[in-house]
Amino acid sequence: MKNVTLSAGADLIEKARAVAKSENTTLNAAFREWLESYARRKGDVEAFRAVMESLKHIDAGGPYTREEMNER
Repeated sequence: MKNVTLSAGADLIEKARAVAKSENTTLNAAFREWLESYARRKGDVEAFRAVMESLKHIDAGGPYTREEMNER
């Protein structure tokens, strides 16, 4: 595991530590969880785009007015 040095205000760090403690974890563990989530975001966007691309041939028959949508 690599170490990373980050900078933040002392007050912010103490508040984050208090939140982590209230969640029965450490600031390091909370940061690792956030970092994993952050790193996955691009993959999530790419997966969404792939699904949308695979569905683009479907014609929903729209656009409809609000009244027409409520009639369905």
